Amino acid sequence: MGRGKIEIKKIENPTNRQVTYSKRRNGIFKKAQELTVLCDAKVSLIMFSNTNKLNEYISPSTSTKKIYDQYQNTLGIDLWGTQYEKMQEHLRKLNDINHKLRKEIRQRRGEGLNDLSIDHLRGLEQHMTEALNGVRGRKFHVIKTQNETYRKKVKNLEERHGNLLMEYEAKLEDLQGGLVDNEAAVALADGASDNEAAVALADGASNLYAIRLHHGHNHHHHHHPNLHLEDGFGAHELRLP
Repeated sequence: MGRGKIEIKKIENPTNRQVTYSKRRNGIFKKAQELTVLCDAKVSLIMFSNTNKLNEYISPSTSTKKIYDQYQNTLGIDLWGTQYEKMQEHLRKLNDINHKLRKEIRQRRGEGLNDLSIDHLRGLEQHMTEALNGVRGRKFHVIKTQNETYRKKVKNLEERHGNLLMEYEAKLEDLQGGLVDNEAAVALADGASDNEAAVALADGASNLYAIRLHHGHNHHHHHHPNLHLEDGFGAHELRLP
């Protein structure tokens, strides 16, 4: 059975359409290559898919530019003339706009004002006033924003300074408290020594009083017959430590 006749119309399914395009493109390129080899022909093919993907084939013996030049020479036409004229017209318009802008810039700098009419000068003055107001408004906005930012920074620095000062005072109080405790401990130790000295002094006073009583007893025993010291010390019993 032979192939069925295919109806030539747009393939609606995107996948099938892409597959068909790839197969037939490869077939056309193959035929172009065969013509180049078999017939020594100069073949140039340029194809764009519906997704604007470029595919091209050019015979190895030539180039795309040579094909275009040969095409123009054979037909006696200029493919670039119309496009070149359009480009030249667009360039003239750009030059006119550039000249006008430069002129306005010079006028706003106070240059080239001699040939301006009174209405033009008034309009220029109004435009410059509006521009100046816009610049001033922007300047004041920037200054206000910077001031607010600096105030916030100063406030943060003041808070940090206050926190550091509180930490310093707290550490200073702890340090002073430690010194007071050390002084109290030293004073307590000194107080203990003083107590020991007082006790020793009291003991020495008692012994001295006993010595005096004993000495008085030896000299005045006949005046005090009832006084008797059993724990008294004689002078020969005194010893220095």
